[in-house]
Amino acid sequence: MEINKKLSAASDRVKSVDIHPSEPWALAALYSGNVMIWDYESGTCVKSFELSELPVRCAKFIARKQWFVAASDDMRIRVYNYNTMEKVKEVEAHADYIRCIEVKFNPKDSNTFASGSLDRTIKVWGLGSPVAHYTLEGHERGVNCIDYYPSGDKPYILSGADDKTVKIWDYQTKSIVHTLEGHTHNVCAVLFHPKLPLIASASEDGSVRLWSSTTYRAESTLNYGMERAWALAATKESNMLACGFDEGCVVIELGSDDPVASMDSTGKVVWAKNNDIQTANVRGLASGTGDEDGLPDGERLAIIPRDLGACELYPQILNHNCNGRFVAVCGDGEFIIYTSQALRNKAFGQALDFVWSGTGTGDYAIRESISHVKIFKNFKESKTIKPATSSAEGLFGGHLIGVRGGDGSVLFYDWDSGEFVRKIDVAAKEVYWSDSGTMVCIATKDGAYVLSYNAEVAASAISMGQVADDGIDGTFDLLYEINDSVSSGKWVGDCFIYLNNGGRLNYSVGGQIQTLVHLDTSAGGTTKHTILGYLAKEDRVYVIDKSLNISSYRVLLSVLEYQTAVMRGDFDAANELLPAIPESEYTTVARFLESQGFKEEALAVTNDPDHKFDLALELGQIDVAHMLMEETVEEEKDSTDTMAKWKKLSDAALGVSNFELCEAASLASNDYAGLLLMYSAIGNFTGMEALAKSAEVDGKTNIAFSAYLLTGNIEACVNILSATNRLPEAAFFARTYLPSRVDEIVGLWKTDLSEVSESAAKALISPSDDKASFPDFDIALKVQEMFLAQRASTLATGIPATDYPTAKDDLELDLIELVKSRVPPASEPVAPTPAETAEMEVEDTGRAEVEAEAAIIRAKEDEFEAERMQAEAERNQEEHEAAAQMQVEKIEKEQEVAARIQEQQEAERIKEEQEAESIKEEQEAAAMIQMEAEAERMQEEQEAARVQDEAEDERIQIEQEVAARAQAEMEAKVTEEQKLMAEMEAMAEPDVPTHADNAAAEVAPVDSTEDFDDDW
Repeated sequence: MEINKKLSAASDRVKSVDIHPSEPWALAALYSGNVMIWDYESGTCVKSFELSELPVRCAKFIARKQWFVAASDDMRIRVYNYNTMEKVKEVEAHADYIRCIEVKFNPKDSNTFASGSLDRTIKVWGLGSPVAHYTLEGHERGVNCIDYYPSGDKPYILSGADDKTVKIWDYQTKSIVHTLEGHTHNVCAVLFHPKLPLIASASEDGSVRLWSSTTYRAESTLNYGMERAWALAATKESNMLACGFDEGCVVIELGSDDPVASMDSTGKVVWAKNNDIQTANVRGLASGTGDEDGLPDGERLAIIPRDLGACELYPQILNHNCNGRFVAVCGDGEFIIYTSQALRNKAFGQALDFVWSGTGTGDYAIRESISHVKIFKNFKESKTIKPATSSAEGLFGGHLIGVRGGDGSVLFYDWDSGEFVRKIDVAAKEVYWSDSGTMVCIATKDGAYVLSYNAEVAASAISMGQVADDGIDGTFDLLYEINDSVSSGKWVGDCFIYLNNGGRLNYSVGGQIQTLVHLDTSAGGTTKHTILGYLAKEDRVYVIDKSLNISSYRVLLSVLEYQTAVMRGDFDAANELLPAIPESEYTTVARFLESQGFKEEALAVTNDPDHKFDLALELGQIDVAHMLMEETVEEEKDSTDTMAKWKKLSDAALGVSNFELCEAASLASNDYAGLLLMYSAIGNFTGMEALAKSAEVDGKTNIAFSAYLLTGNIEACVNILSATNRLPEAAFFARTYLPSRVDEIVGLWKTDLSEVSESAAKALISPSDDKASFPDFDIALKVQEMFLAQRASTLATGIPATDYPTAKDDLELDLIELVKSRVPPASEPVAPTPAETAEMEVEDTGRAEVEAEAAIIRAKEDEFEAERMQAEAERNQEEHEAAAQMQVEKIEKEQEVAARIQEQQEAERIKEEQEAESIKEEQEAAAMIQMEAEAERMQEEQEAARVQDEAEDERIQIEQEVAARAQAEMEAKVTEEQKLMAEMEAMAEPDVPTHADNAAAEVAPVDSTEDFDDDW
């Protein structure tokens, strides 16, 4: 039995230990007066309690109340809540040291209990009597500890004493069953392990010994160098054993607590509870009659177990053979093969390991020693293999015999010939073969390797005698690695379903790992489940936990086959399998295709709008993405997710210069920043105006201000600054662009500032207060009028982008200086001199020239307007053509949708036909199973009749032998009687008979033998 040390915690002397039934905790009562709770999974101290200055001699968990109770040398019993660390109760219980707070009651009779004493006796008491029922005597020195056999099926009491022995008593016959010897000092603690067939004893010699409770053979001796051992504890919920020593406590795991169970291909599960073997059928329990009434994934199955009987050995491994007719039970270095239906013994023997063949019904192999492996064909010994390794430390079954070598390798041998096939240099923990025998997964401690196996190459080399010392080349090829720990697994076709140590149920197809579900884990984060098997007709994988609870999870076989075909690159086969997959699983399939890089195929398969939208964007099919967005239901149009999708669509459309779609998507998502960028880039004046108004309504003042400024609506800019209480900025903006409103804005600024500082508000002045402080203010007003007039003249048409080469220089003009140069300062009217008259004439001439130039400019503007109108007409024509094209495309898409719907309907029809065919096959299979069961029943009846006939023949033969023997005895008796009669007659005859006597003798009749007997 493998023994793993889970915890080694140094502390003061430990006088008592206990294990929590559900948490990974060990309770230790210390001689120093403290009580410690240790987590044996993490090796840390969870809680520490200071109870007393005197030793605490005993402490026990009360799990249902979340308490522990402890007794110490201050004569007090204390109860604590170990979660809140609060003291629940404290009582003064005794007038002397409290050494124990438990009584060993009989599990078969709760009214009787036992006590051990230093007077060398064990007494059994009854609750209703002050006198002991009887006394068990046999120890030579004082008895320190006792325990009852836990299950109650054996009338045994266990005791340990200062005479260094452990005794097992039969309290019915009041005799000693066995004495265990081996300790060299006083035995302080003994117990029957409540889950395992083990007896544990602790002694002051510092050792803890383990014994078999069935053979009483010494299994192991543990010595951790912590001085004297004082206490032991175990629970029926786990394989743990806690030991208390002078220098701390140790928690060990005895063997494995994985469930001992197996499931065949039809759903029949066989498991072991101690020595009892039970069975149940899980087929149909999870799936029900349809998808609607099936159990949810992870729901515990309501199985009804059937007892098969008790096993002669303690089961540690239980496995079905390849067709489920037989089940092998292994443990204690022995194996027994039973029939799976009635638990009839088929074969048995000694073996360190036992494995079944992947194909032969009665083919199996055993590891007899570290140097010999025996192969059995049809339950008869066939060959013996001497593995080519220094030490054979394990055995793996399947399509080849796997031998785990001591050098960290696994060696494969052929079942039929026993020839060496190949050596794989990995430290294998388990080997999983696919049903076809073409793939194998070798699981190690930290990962797994998936290899392909070429059986034809191996068979050819073996038949031709071409097996080299290092095996057969070309038989194994590495396909991929699984960088994950595999605790249990099962092949379904070319897909490997497995559980990892972290409790995740995964499956691997071509090296791609998909997670199905996260299962519950223990407190240490390790998995509590084991994979039992997979039922293809129900599309479910079944798992069992350490408490023998069975649950299932849906894994569609059609999906696994489809993914396998995709990984092989066989898309024709994949397309044929697709109709068999329920539409509810299409999204799962599509995500798998996407992970493999087949995004177009994923787009065609998925029925999840979100997934389809993302795929359409990744593939650049923005029209498909737009169509999907148009189909958004009304209640989800304003959701955050929908807005984010519109934003993605607008960015994608902008990337391909589809400005119409970009505008529509940006408007739908209220992406004002994107619209501002686009409108400003393409010169959409109307759109910019609409954007400014929409942004202002929605409170996006920064966007609105920028849009108004770009369209020349300076009044709106000032209004926004004023409305948002940005009055200083509004005042300076008005001074620059709208001087007519400076007085108004400064007045508002003063009023707002006076609430903070009156003196600062008085320091502000406006043009109406002191125009001299605002140089050229009147000219600024004239410039404003010129700007407004120019804006009004171009409001309808705007300024064409073609004017940018000449208009860009106007940004450098100083309009105030330009106006000042053209407008003379005001003065008193005087008569003009001749020179002035000539100058005025020149000015009139210049004004005429300016007016002529203005006329030319207006003519050019009219020409530009005509060109703009022509361009507008052309743009409208292009828009009409684009709309017509979009209508044509829309019709084509509708036709494609109709075709797709028709294809789906056809696929549904095919699916229904396949389902009908599947139902027919299931019915045929059920009939076949029923026929097989009937045949097996008839075979069993014939076997029973044969056994009965043999018994009848044997009975008749015995009766004949008894009759013959009686006849012989009777004849011997008659012969003896006749001999005696002759002797008596001879004694009765006279010496000389007379003639008369002779005559009388001749006349008188001779007595028969019967008459003589009566007379005599």
